Amino acid sequence: MKNQDYQKSFIADATAKEAFENIINVGEWWTKSFKGSAKNVNDVFDVTFGKTTVNFKVIESVPYKKLVWLVTDCYLDWINNKTEWNDTKIVWNISEENKSVKIKMTHVGLIPGIECYKDCEAGWNQYFGESLPKLIALEKS
Repeated sequence: MKNQDYQKSFIADATAKEAFENIINVGEWWTKSFKGSAKNVNDVFDVTFGKTTVNFKVIESVPYKKLVWLVTDCYLDWINNKTEWNDTKIVWNISEENKSVKIKMTHVGLIPGIECYKDCEAGWNQYFGESLPKLIALEKS
């Protein structure tokens, strides 16, 4: 059986530019404890949740189409393997479809069977599946 990276997508009533701008506005949909920039190649940023911290570097950026964030260091407080996210990637694909936009997020390396999968899947389902779509909808109103 092949391992499957965490993956989720949604369609929003927005443009690719609006979707991209909202994704890089990490402090508005993921965590207020955000420092840095998540937009351009070689930008670095950190997110913090209590004692948990994750450091990222933007390794690919095609405005309004694609972003790739590499986890360069992490400390996942609640699990034994505190660096489990190291060298994983968050890949964002954005495509316009009719008058809407499809946003697909893949966390490459977050696969069933690793220690944090269940909790991380629930977290991504909330932040990517609920918080980001709400932010995009608010921006449109």
